[in-house]
Amino acid sequence: MPADRFSTATRLKALGEQAAARVYRARPPRRNRLTGRAALLALVMCSLVVALAYPIRQYVSQRSDIAEQRRKAQDAGAALERLRERKARWQDPEYVRQQARRHLHYVMPGETGYLVQDGSGTGSAPKGPQAAQPPWYENLWDAVDSADKR
Repeated sequence: MPADRFSTATRLKALGEQAAARVYRARPPRRNRLTGRAALLALVMCSLVVALAYPIRQYVSQRSDIAEQRRKAQDAGAALERLRERKARWQDPEYVRQQARRHLHYVMPGETGYLVQDGSGTGSAPKGPQAAQPPWYENLWDAVDSADKR
């Protein structure tokens, strides 16, 4: 008989191997982490994400369009209110007289109207080439006539 068969190291080694064999037999077999159910769930989730991506994008886009239209409606309402106030002012005869005096240089009967052009009060007419400039429409008509002659 071999002498090392009953040695302590050999016995401990054999006991360790037997214990390891028992542990590995008692442990359930390792299953694959990706089961069929998990794969099907992942497939369904990906399909839902792909199917809902476009409608969600449209929803967000339409919400921003709605917000923009509401802002435009508020701006239009404010403009309408300003126009109503302006119309109400033009209903007042005193305001109409004031605007006619300011913009059209009207004077009431019996008043003398003065118009100061440059604020200096000299009233001298311009001299030189600027004094004889024709109005813009005559320049335009001359340009059309000269183009027709060519």
